Amino acid sequence: MADDTPAFRLLPGAARSPVILHVPHASREIPPDVRRGIVLDDEALERELDHITDAHTDRIAAGAAAHAIVTPWRFVNGRSRLVVDPERFPDEREEMLAAGMGAVYTRSTHKERLRAEGFDPKELIARCFEPYAQAVAEAVDARLEAVGRCVVIDVHSYPTGALPYELHGDGPRPPVCLGTDPFHTPPELADAARRAFASFGGTGLDSPFAGTYVPLRHYGRDRRVSALMVEIRRDVYMSEPGGPAGPGREALAEALGGLVDAAGRAAAG
Repeated sequence: MADDTPAFRLLPGAARSPVILHVPHASREIPPDVRRGIVLDDEALERELDHITDAHTDRIAAGAAAHAIVTPWRFVNGRSRLVVDPERFPDEREEMLAAGMGAVYTRSTHKERLRAEGFDPKELIARCFEPYAQAVAEAVDARLEAVGRCVVIDVHSYPTGALPYELHGDGPRPPVCLGTDPFHTPPELADAARRAFASFGGTGLDSPFAGTYVPLRHYGRDRRVSALMVEIRRDVYMSEPGGPAGPGREALAEALGGLVDAAGRAAAG
């Protein structure tokens, strides 16, 4: 697995856009030194990547940027979430620690051991998690300075059937799940997403995955930062678990582009 992939990229949008499309889980890339700390053999690791990767979401976000009238900014993770998961809390606040899937995973989607007993995540937190978090926070600050508002739209996917690691996998699994935060998700943003994705068979709220990503610097503190998580059920646009995309991908990109423009207008108002 390559080690020359950028850890993350900020792809510029229009100067007047407040929107950042955040794509944290689309990559399968794992640096060789990190791979050596994963106990799965190559075949098992490829299967795990099929299940854990939000395949093609980077391409959906790129398509949305192309469709949007006002081009959003895009922050894209270049590394697999098996390196670090930038959306987890890095401490005891993270409920997924119970499944061995905090900021650095020690268990797989099927609850198999991923890293050796006694593994210490501190080095990966310092080397990978903290620089990523800092860079996203700086991207948000730049939008706040430029236009006075920022809207983070988190682009994810999830499997049609619940995987063993899911803590809340017994709830509804709609074609598009909208993750919200009581502080950072205004009702009009969620309403705009419902309208944008109405043609895909319906949206749900906070099931099977809840919440949305806001940098810790702004989380629960700055209402100028709005956020929404868009979780797309994978059968809507791809072959599961890790196969090619189908025609649904382009339709989703167009719908997400519409949400980008609606979110930008709402923030401006």
